[in-house]
Amino acid sequence: MVQFTLNGQTVRSTAHNSTPLLNVLANDLQINGAKFGCGKAQCSACLVMVDGNPIKSCVAPVSAVAGRTVTTLAGMKEGDKPSRLQQAFIDEQAAQCGYCTSGMVIQAQALLDRNPNPTDAEIRVALDGNWCRCGAHNRIVRAVLRAAKGA
Repeated sequence: MVQFTLNGQTVRSTAHNSTPLLNVLANDLQINGAKFGCGKAQCSACLVMVDGNPIKSCVAPVSAVAGRTVTTLAGMKEGDKPSRLQQAFIDEQAAQCGYCTSGMVIQAQALLDRNPNPTDAEIRVALDGNWCRCGAHNRIVRAVLRAAKGA
């Protein structure tokens, strides 16, 4: 059994230690923000925060989060409201199909945690590993800039 904190709540998983965290989140805990994209740690649709750092949950075994803190898109809310970054994504209409959005928001939050005032170029570099097929990239960058400015 693996115990960890998920979005502020202690949870336990009886899944085999090698089961991907993404599978445990979606199948056992019904947390569906992180998405299965490529299954090979390339697209970043499956990103979650573990102790404040983004990890690709499609390849991370659940045993890797034992005793740690996992935050998903749902755990980023501020009370009943979206976080400033989530609200900026809404305001900029930075999601088209939405499949990549969770991973984009997680990666963008990690960037803002490290660098609260990133440039356009720094945002693009930070999000380079997040695949988006819809072409919402410019709106995503605008959303991160908006969140950084506190608008």
